[in-house]
Amino acid sequence: MRSVFRVVEMNQTAKNNRLWEVQLTITDDNDPQLSALTNRIKEEVKGSNGWYRMGKLMLQVGHFDQAEELYQELLKNASTDSDREHIYRQLGCVNECQGEYEEAALNLNNFLGIYLKTLHEDHSSLTDFYNSMSTVYVNMGEYLKAVEFHEKSIKIREISLPPNHPDLAISYNNIGSVYDSMDECSKALSYLEKALSIFRNSLPSTHPHIKSVMNSIEEVKKKL
Repeated sequence: MRSVFRVVEMNQTAKNNRLWEVQLTITDDNDPQLSALTNRIKEEVKGSNGWYRMGKLMLQVGHFDQAEELYQELLKNASTDSDREHIYRQLGCVNECQGEYEEAALNLNNFLGIYLKTLHEDHSSLTDFYNSMSTVYVNMGEYLKAVEFHEKSIKIREISLPPNHPDLAISYNNIGSVYDSMDECSKALSYLEKALSIFRNSLPSTHPHIKSVMNSIEEVKKKL
């Protein structure tokens, strides 16, 4: 039988400072904090079946090896492109968290190959995926591939978002950072200044994004 307790009080014992007395109270389904936490976890691990939800939960709690084992087993038994698409995407996330970037790139490209059977590469739902791909390639030191995927993301966002949307600025900042890593300072500076202009027009003046981009611009200018 499962039970959830709330810690009420903790006191170190007088006779032995290595022992603590812990007072607990049992919770129930009417506990508002427990209910809010449970509902949030359910929201974060949504999936079409219990195995997919289990895989997401393993990712959330950092059990990456177990999540990979589960997804590999699910992949063996996948019968539709929809299932394989989902599993490859999740395997890519697992590999990235494990620092296995070549495997991540392979699985994410497998996902993309299936996804593009039904949707165009400029579909708005792919922006976050392209950013993930860019991160994987940066970690592999393949900056040209990272730039390629950032450009795909920027193309979508320039079409689908207002010109002063913060997400567009994030894309400019990301590609600027890659160009900085490539020591292509003029291109880096151009994108970082675009990002800064948008952040200044769309965010409070004290927002940390503004200071972060300003610092990046200062570092790039030192290299010119």
